[in-house]
Amino acid sequence: MSDNRWQLASVAAAAALAGAAATVLITRRLSPQAERCQVNPVHAAQPEACRSCDEECSTLDPESSSEGQPSNGKFDPFAAAPRQGYLKWDEYFMFLCFLSAQRSKDPNKQVGACIVSQDQIILGIGYNGFPRGCADSHLPWAKKSRAGDPLQTKYPYVCHAEMNAILNKNHASLTGAKLYVTMFPCNECAKLLIQAGVKEVIFYEDKLGGARGSTTGGIRPDQAYAASKLLLDMAGVMVRQLHLAKPLTITLGSL
Repeated sequence: MSDNRWQLASVAAAAALAGAAATVLITRRLSPQAERCQVNPVHAAQPEACRSCDEECSTLDPESSSEGQPSNGKFDPFAAAPRQGYLKWDEYFMFLCFLSAQRSKDPNKQVGACIVSQDQIILGIGYNGFPRGCADSHLPWAKKSRAGDPLQTKYPYVCHAEMNAILNKNHASLTGAKLYVTMFPCNECAKLLIQAGVKEVIFYEDKLGGARGSTTGGIRPDQAYAASKLLLDMAGVMVRQLHLAKPLTITLGSL
């Protein structure tokens, strides 16, 4: 693939690492002539306006494929039907969570969260990290301390993705909103979500499965997540796990 080729296929590559099964692969690559045409900002914004490249702006590379598109790679400019294979709302918001998680500097676990209104409007986005003004290089990212000192681990300092999404909200109220998150919320985040008025949690990875050892500081992870499930259930918050069947990878720049 050339340096400037675009490939559209999985933001949930992170999801694949956590066990997502890819049943559909969507790819889109511009042909070399179309790539040259994209340099023109008018053509980039309005491919149909291109005349110099024989409509190459709207031509798929012959070796690529896309669900619902003609096998010859040509788009019919007269077709009135909507495009097939577009992202569903659940996929869209969960992919945003995985993208946001890439901002995290945590070497062990990167988590992303996105709060959405009932009208599918984004109200807040967050990822796990230290508080504002606290330098990432001056606090520990370790999960364990060889000296057994909790202050030498990340846990007393880190803000979870759900907390940051709530604090980053762009609306006065989150009542009735949905939370998308890459990992099931802990009990502390569950309390924040309940108090904020969130009514549905859509998560990707469940931390409750399997036995886990004690952490420095006392509470076992499985107990924390069991408490979270209990609290969310008591508060009437709907909880469901999202199983991604369609990975999406976006690669820009040199390969």
